[in-house]
Amino acid sequence: MGVSLKDVAQRAGVSIKTVSNVVNNYQHVTPKMRAKVQQAIDELGYRPNLTARHLRKGRTGIIALAVPEFGNPYFAELAGEVVDAAARHDYTVLVDHTGGLREKELLVSQGFRSHVIDGLILSPIHLETEDLMARTETAPLVLLGEREYEAPYDHIAIDNVAAAREAVAHLIALGHRRVAFLGSRTGRERQPAHLRLRGWREELAASGIEPDESLVVVTDGYGREDGAAAMASLLDRGERPDAVFAYNDMIAIGAMRTITERGLTIPGDIAVVGFDDIEESRYGTTTLTTIAPDKAAIARLAVDSLVERLAGTPVAEPRRPRPGYRLVVRESTAPRETPGPAR
Repeated sequence: MGVSLKDVAQRAGVSIKTVSNVVNNYQHVTPKMRAKVQQAIDELGYRPNLTARHLRKGRTGIIALAVPEFGNPYFAELAGEVVDAAARHDYTVLVDHTGGLREKELLVSQGFRSHVIDGLILSPIHLETEDLMARTETAPLVLLGEREYEAPYDHIAIDNVAAAREAVAHLIALGHRRVAFLGSRTGRERQPAHLRLRGWREELAASGIEPDESLVVVTDGYGREDGAAAMASLLDRGERPDAVFAYNDMIAIGAMRTITERGLTIPGDIAVVGFDDIEESRYGTTTLTTIAPDKAAIARLAVDSLVERLAGTPVAEPRRPRPGYRLVVRESTAPRETPGPAR
């Protein structure tokens, strides 16, 4: 038989209501009383019945996270952070996979699992503002990712333009002038890379370098094979860059494979910068310089926003917090060597 609130109350010499207040983290409990109850909880090994707690509030205790790619390490790492952030609020996370398909994004956003979840954190690729405006599902929704929406939902995303500019500025400061961008997309609904491409253009122009659109390569996806194919396409066309800024780390890693297969060196012949700081970027034969979004902050802000909506906390509509990021410099970029005088 499990330990009950009554058992804890008897051990602490307080009322059951006081124990409940401590367990539910209500503010109006003195530090001395809270410590006394917590000691009894620890001694008895009491564990609250979270399911019953959520049911009393008309909740399931489950939130969903829908991401486009399970195979992308960035989303796997982000999912882990969301699970940890949700656990701090006593929520369980159901992870869903949309495959980056419009029909699946519509399905989850319109309440496909509304009978089992309290709210949704969604990272869309193909949804448009009008899709979100047509949403009739009442469960709270928080958006992730770089797509821009004019819709009444909280949206958590780093400043992708500024981050891309910092990556390109790093390459320019090292002496690179022919900086390629790998990972562009075509079509109105297939442009989740447009902000990073904008940052590439803006930083080149601000540095007095005319952006060379022949160095922008469209990819079908965002995987290693897409990066390898994009780099091969550039080199086969004779458009050899002296540096590459990739939409994400996976594209960058694929590009690095092609560069070395062609007998070129990194960073001697071509420097490479990625985006996402996935674990793989730290352990390759040549470690990858990359933009590292604060995944823990992204997850925390998303979960906190969702929990506040569920609690009915009065908040402004909508919110657009900007988590931080940083440029992590590794082996794939290095200063360009200036040739010495002939001997």
